[in-house]
Amino acid sequence: MKILLVSVNASYMHTNVAIRSLKAYADSHINDSSLQIDYAEYTINQPIGEVLRSIGFTGADMVLFSTYIWNAEYVCKILPDIKKILPECVVGAGGPEFGYGARKYLKMLPALDFVMFGEGELSFTELAKTGISSLSQIKGVYYRDSQNTVVYSGDQPLIENLDELPFAYPEILRGDFDPDHKIYYYESTRGCPFSCAYCLSSVDKRVRFKTLERVQQELQIFLDANVKLVKFIDRTYNLNPDRYIPIWQYILSHHNGKTMFHFEIEAEYLSDEALDFLQKVPSGVMQFEMGVQSSNKETLKAVNRSDNTEVLSQKIRRIPRTIHQHLDLIAGLPYENLEIFGHSYDYVMDLRPDALQLGFLKVLNGTEMAEFASKNGWKWMENPVYETFSTPYLSFADVAFLKDIEVATDAYWNKEIFSFTMAYIFRKLRPWVFMCEIVNFGRKQDAFLQARRELYWFELLSKYIEYIEENCESVQETGEVLDFKLMKDLLRYDFVRSGKKGNFPEWYVHRYDKDKHRSLLDKHDMLGNSRIGFALSEYEEFEYDVTSKKPEENPGHFELLIKYGEK
Repeated sequence: MKILLVSVNASYMHTNVAIRSLKAYADSHINDSSLQIDYAEYTINQPIGEVLRSIGFTGADMVLFSTYIWNAEYVCKILPDIKKILPECVVGAGGPEFGYGARKYLKMLPALDFVMFGEGELSFTELAKTGISSLSQIKGVYYRDSQNTVVYSGDQPLIENLDELPFAYPEILRGDFDPDHKIYYYESTRGCPFSCAYCLSSVDKRVRFKTLERVQQELQIFLDANVKLVKFIDRTYNLNPDRYIPIWQYILSHHNGKTMFHFEIEAEYLSDEALDFLQKVPSGVMQFEMGVQSSNKETLKAVNRSDNTEVLSQKIRRIPRTIHQHLDLIAGLPYENLEIFGHSYDYVMDLRPDALQLGFLKVLNGTEMAEFASKNGWKWMENPVYETFSTPYLSFADVAFLKDIEVATDAYWNKEIFSFTMAYIFRKLRPWVFMCEIVNFGRKQDAFLQARRELYWFELLSKYIEYIEENCESVQETGEVLDFKLMKDLLRYDFVRSGKKGNFPEWYVHRYDKDKHRSLLDKHDMLGNSRIGFALSEYEEFEYDVTSKKPEENPGHFELLIKYGEK
């Protein structure tokens, strides 16, 4: 029998650890030369016909899909056609989306023979051993009985000792992998002790751990292979300081100078010992994703999260800037209207994260939030990704406005292209006020009707600065006096430092002097080859020291050589 495990990923760079773990576990427990288990990865951007041909040429007897909210629509389109090209093939699915919606999908998709629920390794191994004829004897499976009624076989016990799980990436051990263009996901724990109402991880509250020794052995594989990015998928990494700090210590003492490790952190629970240790971590070793979700205490209590926002902000501020910090907010939570969400936005921006991810509440089957939302007036997408349309506190128009705030935040903050301009603006204005201003201004320019390139956002901000210079009343509520000349200088500096420009846009005032450019190249020992020197640099003049932390305190005349290609 030939079994094909299929993952449809969000992009090429992603790897699916679930299908690899199923294969590795089954291979280690089944000694049957007639059984062949393979996996195939595609992306949601590939033509469906191309994927179907690929699956068809495998000649698989069983195809099992790994499903999530981001690929469920694609899987629903492709799954019914599998049996048209492989008539005898058994088709199944697993993963959180089909697992928690098993009855719905089995009724909706006649070509779907069964759904696996839960973590999967034990159920899949039994299935691989015995085949579909014994589905009723395999725990953790939804299937149709002889009356065409959907039946659940009962819960499969969890794997208590995670050290029983083989390393999920044997291709790395074989040397058959892409270290630079793939993200490798890694789990050292399963389960989550917290009860966040909107999260499926809250369903399994028993946390199981791999031993420290096993984690260190597997991390060394990634380090020896010079993998670029390893993402821990532990729902909350920092549960036990006696465990998570030694893992960090191992990474730091064995680091290869290349691999970045990503962790999901509950910053409020970082110990003083952990925070002291983090001061030693240099750039390029770790990045943290930290879920703030809201700063409104009533909201946090409603979704079963800690409301100790004071301690949270104190802990985050103690994390050194050498660690890339990614903070999350969720729009659409209880008791949060636009005004209250704005305070949450400012709370996060006051921490100056490297990136602010503005997410939107997804009402997932199986969560406490799903029941609460259905009883209290939430409206959300009927199908994946189940994103919120409106709440009792946010109208559809409010949610659409926040969608534009998300785009503006990504353009003006997360990409770090406008760092100097934003640093000044956010010292003078509430970040929320500025983002609302730029969104309202941008909507008049149809800025959010289509995807825009980087140059467009420079042009829009230039127009906005001109507008508020002429109509200062638009930001008078802040009580701050804005230096528009400085803002234009900072915008020009952000633009010119972002890369060598072949042409300058109409809004940009280029104050160029070739002789002064040559003089500065000579001063910086870059005239050995003048053609290359000019190509790798730019000359510009400013009326403020735009490179200083507070340029508003340093007016004058400044001639700068901007050098490109430097790390």
